[in-house]
Amino acid sequence: MMAAKELCKIIIVDDEVLIRQGIKHYINWEQEGFQIVGEASNGKEALEIIERTHPQIILTDIVMPIMDGEELTRIVKSKYPDIEIIILSSFGEFDYVRSTFQSGVVDYILKPKLDASTLLDGLNKAVSRLLPTASNETKQQDRMSVNLVIDKLISGLETDYDAELVSRVFPYDSFYLLGVVFNGHYPKEDLTQIQDQITKQYPSNIAQATHYSFSIDKNKTAVILNVNKVESEAIIDSVKKIAETHNDFGFVLSEQFTDFSQIGLVYKEKLSKLIQYQFYFPHIPILREQDLQREVPKMEAFKMDWFTSECKHSRFYEAFSYLQEYVSLFSKCFTTDIFEFKSFFENIIFHITVILNNMEYDVTEIKNTKYEYFRSINEAYSSNETVEQLNKFIEQVNKCLDSEKNQPSNLNMKKILQFIEDHYADQLSLSDVAEHFHFNPSYLSNYFSTHNKEGFIEYLNKVRIEKASQLLLKDSASISEISGLVGFSDHSYFCKVFKKINGMSPSKFRRKHT
Repeated sequence: MMAAKELCKIIIVDDEVLIRQGIKHYINWEQEGFQIVGEASNGKEALEIIERTHPQIILTDIVMPIMDGEELTRIVKSKYPDIEIIILSSFGEFDYVRSTFQSGVVDYILKPKLDASTLLDGLNKAVSRLLPTASNETKQQDRMSVNLVIDKLISGLETDYDAELVSRVFPYDSFYLLGVVFNGHYPKEDLTQIQDQITKQYPSNIAQATHYSFSIDKNKTAVILNVNKVESEAIIDSVKKIAETHNDFGFVLSEQFTDFSQIGLVYKEKLSKLIQYQFYFPHIPILREQDLQREVPKMEAFKMDWFTSECKHSRFYEAFSYLQEYVSLFSKCFTTDIFEFKSFFENIIFHITVILNNMEYDVTEIKNTKYEYFRSINEAYSSNETVEQLNKFIEQVNKCLDSEKNQPSNLNMKKILQFIEDHYADQLSLSDVAEHFHFNPSYLSNYFSTHNKEGFIEYLNKVRIEKASQLLLKDSASISEISGLVGFSDHSYFCKVFKKINGMSPSKFRRKHT
């Protein structure tokens, strides 16, 4: 029997208490050389126990609430690569099991076939992959201590650390930071797979190298590459090989640095900016600082008033040509904040829809798809994807413009609509318009509804709210003042109509779009 100090530490993770209890009674753990140091009902609890107990083996269920075994495996293998993991699964969960093998699990056991012999075989298989216990514990403790140092440095905090300890985990004299931008159009399993490939391919291509990976957010990950300085060319080749086989991901690479304490600064000042700029350079396999040695175009403000006037006078070709030339140049301004860049496209789509609606084009279909364009722009992973959505929108608009049946044809109706456009800010009533055009008010009401597909008050309110929306975006006047400027005498009624048409209050609309 192994001495107590040499017992292999194990934690059991399963959301069913009876399963955990059953496993604990399958074998005589200490007699077989093992010690159960903790149990958890989900992956989140397991991570907390790992930090306290430093196990060598984790025995985990695959399907659990809060954090499942798949995510637990990915995190453990990223932060504690020396821990061995055995998966427990049911018959219908093989796709989950397959993804965990990509992360490096040692074995999996089907729950219906779980018995003492099968469990012991899996445990011994895991032990065979472990280093001698004392050496493994030291190495794991070193790695966990350095993990805390790295987390603080990345967070921008100053911290003292044991240089000798760091040199044991990162024994080579040079560092790089590699960023991977994960395209959300692909399943999340691909991110786990590419992390695994970096783990295996990077050191296999370089004689003297090690690494450490950490997540930035759900779509981005970063890897600290530690290498002998003479291998600097090899590091570039290694990353290129990975990028070549994953051209749908974005890769960025910092310049070489030699001081471990600079990791936080390099991450904040270099890698974070490269990740932001990669949005504008999707065609470059690995974006580096040397790729940014180019002039940022000087942009004039978009001529919104001119653009609006051209559209209102039906000079759409000139307006859209100007717009597309502008966004082509705008896409080269790689220092522009991504949120600001996307907001321009969302605002221009909203603005064109309002103009066409005011001109009495049938924009029902455009309105129905408008939010789909917004969603696609919000989820775009490159400037090219964003521009593509605008081009699709303009193509849809042109089809609407080309359809003669959608254009207003009744001359009297055009005059009435123009009169409303000119006098919406006045205390305008149906009787006022009827008197101006020498119509009976009742006749005008029926005539208006028949030729415009909506009633007079409904249309007048729509015009007023659209004008109010424009003022909210570019005027510093209070909401109460704006309600009066567009013809509402009752502020509360204005807010009620605004919310009905725009789906939100005036104050929320202003916060969202400015």
